[in-house]
Amino acid sequence: MKPPRISFEFFPPQSLDASFRLWETVRELAPLNPGFVSVTYGAGGTTRELTHEAVATIHRHYGLNVAAHLTCVNATRDETLEIARSYKKVGLNEIVALRGDPPKGADNFSAHGDGFATSIELIEALSNEGGFNIRAGAYPEPHPESTDMAADVAWLKRKVDAGASSAITQFFFEADTFFRFRDACVVAGIDVPIIPGILPIEKWAGVRKFAARCGANIPAWMDDAFEKAIRDDREELLSTTLATELCSDLIEGGVEDLHFYTLNKPHLTRNIANALGVTPKTGLSNVA
Repeated sequence: MKPPRISFEFFPPQSLDASFRLWETVRELAPLNPGFVSVTYGAGGTTRELTHEAVATIHRHYGLNVAAHLTCVNATRDETLEIARSYKKVGLNEIVALRGDPPKGADNFSAHGDGFATSIELIEALSNEGGFNIRAGAYPEPHPESTDMAADVAWLKRKVDAGASSAITQFFFEADTFFRFRDACVVAGIDVPIIPGILPIEKWAGVRKFAARCGANIPAWMDDAFEKAIRDDREELLSTTLATELCSDLIEGGVEDLHFYTLNKPHLTRNIANALGVTPKTGLSNVA
């Protein structure tokens, strides 16, 4: 099996301890030579400045291709585009363009009075700016605000038509979930790369709650498997095995790129990548 091309998602730190975790994560995973790494916004755009600082530091000290998340939340159009332009000025042209989650305490997304209302508007504006490689989000299972997968496929087609050159999916637990979505995208005329998002499961209880919030289907067998693994103190072994099997099934089905949601905890991601044949490249520095 040919090793996949990989990429990683990090999130910006909001405390000193979190800062140490981020840089430890980058140091451990940078030698795996990812095609790109992304840095998220917090809900409601709460980490905008921290995201900017993390993006610049990762790029400057590690030489990685960094894709900054950019959302439509709590900012005018001019403010949002100025952030994108500031990235371009320092040689960063990768953007993950998202609508973004509502601010904490809000049930629904509400656009700024002079802001972008949808990710499609944001992608179109970035495309008109020129000089950006724009990645979009994709949902292999219905987004919580969507009616069904067909609606999500149609929405992704609009993102691509607006200027997105690739898409990264929400995480999922079974390879067939991705294959059904990929096949529907082909039928819809979507011809850009769709990269599966992989979430290594560090703690099943937390991931289960997260999955329920974002609409990811939880197979019954996973509950049973993790209940036994937790009882036998083998949760991490099970997590590594299941994620490796999922990735292997995706690769056998023609997938060449995988995007790992690291949660700034590198060891599971590193172990899964190693199991897939992705090993550290000699000559790559892992020291900031």
